[in-house]
Amino acid sequence: MELFHNQVTKAQGIASLRFHHRSFGLYFLAENVRAPVTVLDFPSRNDFERELKRQRYDAVGISFIVPNFLKAKEMARLVRQHQPEAQILLGGHGAAIEGIENLIDCDHVVRGEGIRWLRQYLGEDPHAPIHHPTLISAEHKRLFGIPTPGACGLLVPGVGCVNGCRFCATSHFFGRTYTPFFASGHALFEQLCRMSNELGTQEFFVMDENFLKDKTRAQELLSCMEENHRPFSFAVFSSAETIEAFGVENLARLGVFFLWIGAESKHETYDKNKGRNLQALIRNLRDHGIAVLVSGILFLEHHRPDTISQDIDYLIDLQGVFTQFMMFTPLPGTQLYKQYKRQNRIDFDLPFEQWHGQHLLNFHHPHFTRAQATQWLQEAFQQEFDRNSSSVYRMTETYLRGYETLASLGNRDPWLRHRSHQMLDRAQELRILLPTLRHFAHDELERARINTLEARFDATLGSLDPTSRALQLAAFGIANAHALRCRFRRDLDQPRFSRTRYRWPSPMHRWQQSLESLAAGLRKPSEQPIG
Repeated sequence: MELFHNQVTKAQGIASLRFHHRSFGLYFLAENVRAPVTVLDFPSRNDFERELKRQRYDAVGISFIVPNFLKAKEMARLVRQHQPEAQILLGGHGAAIEGIENLIDCDHVVRGEGIRWLRQYLGEDPHAPIHHPTLISAEHKRLFGIPTPGACGLLVPGVGCVNGCRFCATSHFFGRTYTPFFASGHALFEQLCRMSNELGTQEFFVMDENFLKDKTRAQELLSCMEENHRPFSFAVFSSAETIEAFGVENLARLGVFFLWIGAESKHETYDKNKGRNLQALIRNLRDHGIAVLVSGILFLEHHRPDTISQDIDYLIDLQGVFTQFMMFTPLPGTQLYKQYKRQNRIDFDLPFEQWHGQHLLNFHHPHFTRAQATQWLQEAFQQEFDRNSSSVYRMTETYLRGYETLASLGNRDPWLRHRSHQMLDRAQELRILLPTLRHFAHDELERARINTLEARFDATLGSLDPTSRALQLAAFGIANAHALRCRFRRDLDQPRFSRTRYRWPSPMHRWQQSLESLAAGLRKPSEQPIG
């Protein structure tokens, strides 16, 4: 729920990006059935028990990931204690754990896309059209403790991925296939228009393993946006082969401002990366104002101290705006898990709470002890920060580069001219943080880079106006107050609990129903006793 701070910018201290994500799947399930549903997102134990005591339920669904195994088990116990007649449904990636029905008390285990399953369970039409909920992608967004403006909506075009990388839990969870929720770019465009009007935003995070894989759909979406003058902007996941097929300039036309790409490893080349110069590709993406997150894997089979060092250097030298290092982790349901289980390499003594790839290996590696692996992972993040400076700095520099590139292309293309204005807005927003960045700079190298970047802003865009300078001072003050809080108390940021009810009658409606029932009872003729 706090993705970047946990596994991307974790070594960057106060400069780490902080925001929370909701449990999106729960809202899709609730929106796509007719029965009354209550969604509890991130409840505490007390919140969960309180709901079980206040309202009777026919079924309680628990969605969880593998590291939350113990929480799910305790929630199931509480359901049996407070509502023994209710059926327990287990879903989410945790449902892929082998024999989960024997490890957690439950009535049903739901694997894969759950909307059609839940409809069938409730006696509804499983093949009815899927309704996309209107959701915010990220909440409680902050940089240096400073709230960042603007809402970003969530778009889920479909689930799954046909690439089927052997380690990928998501691809295997959905059967190594892709299930589209929107078959055409036109349908996607209509959905975006509806959500944009409701949320008041043109910016969307696209939750799709490889959004550009369906090139025709993406091109049709771009055409609809241009024809209707709706310049939506997107953060997407994609792979090198689909990026090259779609084209970097087309990505800029589409409005992509953030892109997550799996580089994985220099020495273990997957088909999606084979024969491609990722360093040149990422440089080109950043030149067009696209902040690239490079994802890599450590502790692959070929990794020894020398080869893992080469891979860490390779991933850092790609110079993404963000870099994620993940431990190679055989997760239930994947080809990798089945292979390692056959080879008796999985460490089943390690609790499921540690099966998340950011602390301890969950398998026996021939060249690294568990403690050594933890140390290598920490040092990889630290090296990346030392050599490339903070991701906030890199993101700011990327958006300025993007503005410069798109402004030159915009001389011949009105649509790209508009995109350059959007990129300028992003760059100017982050420019406000330059004094804060300089004050909290990681080292002299980053401080020098920030000074150079500030000079580039002044040369390209001129000096800041008085309002912007006032905002710089305000941001600097908020950041220093945040730094003091972090210094004197633990830097722990739990997501807020939320309760959302769907299709429950309001208290007024129930009161009216009670009155109608009473009135009907008064009007009903007295029955004659049976003699």
